[in-house]
Amino acid sequence: MVDITNKIVTHRSAIAEAIVAVSKQETIDAILNKTVPKGDVFEASRVAGLFGIKRTSDMIPDCHPLPVEYAAVRHRIEGLQIIIETEVHTLYKTGVEVEAMHGASVTALTIYDMLKPIDKGIEIKNIRLVSKKGGKSQYADILHKKLKSAVVVCSDSISAGKKQDFAGKAIIAKLEKVNVDTEDYTIIPDEIPVIQAKVQTLCDDKFDLIIITGGTGLSPRDVTTEAIRPMLDREIPGIAEAARQYGQQHMPYAMLSRSIAGLKGKTLILALPGSTRGAEESMDALFPYILHIFKVAEGMPHSD
Repeated sequence: MVDITNKIVTHRSAIAEAIVAVSKQETIDAILNKTVPKGDVFEASRVAGLFGIKRTSDMIPDCHPLPVEYAAVRHRIEGLQIIIETEVHTLYKTGVEVEAMHGASVTALTIYDMLKPIDKGIEIKNIRLVSKKGGKSQYADILHKKLKSAVVVCSDSISAGKKQDFAGKAIIAKLEKVNVDTEDYTIIPDEIPVIQAKVQTLCDDKFDLIIITGGTGLSPRDVTTEAIRPMLDREIPGIAEAARQYGQQHMPYAMLSRSIAGLKGKTLILALPGSTRGAEESMDALFPYILHIFKVAEGMPHSD
């Protein structure tokens, strides 16, 4: 099975369709008049389709078991064709396309089984996915310009050459996956004046995005939050809350992070944890969704 532990929960939905073609009008009449020997075709196949939707992971090896929040099976008749439509919704980390298609398939097979004693020319065809929504692709904004981003590593030991940087490089790799290039990569010590000077220089150079990693913990030298907060024109608490909530699902110590985020003029500044895992999980929680802010902030001027 595909590893989905790093995905976030979103509202996902899918609609699938299957067509059952019969060979004579008498078959359609029997369905409508409920005179098919095996019973009410639409109701029996609807129930079977619902079971099919909910038990998809029992039948398809690589499908994850997931909570089905809503499921529907609908029928309509067009000439000698029975059009089956299934709709499935979930709040989960992966989509429900296969669940919808499996439900449509089971519905079609049930209809086939119920009608074959009275119609030898029955045929199942065109099982397909009609539409799907949700997941990362839905929230990936297409930006009209290339973002100018910077990654700043705040660490006494790394700036002194005693340790290697992994968190900053992990952030850069995550940015590349959402088509954001890093134009500035800097390592500085945990000093408030140094942090503020670097951030101000990047803002003066009209960087769109500044991501700082390190200094958001509780040790005496963790001062990134104190350095950044007074520089922000508008703090955005929900960003740090989202990162902490996501991190808490993976690591109980995430609640101790003092990550902060906000706007200085038109520049988005994120201060993320300094551990590689904390940085990676924060990026997974926030991107590409956070890029929507650059559409919202189009009318805001850059800070001088």
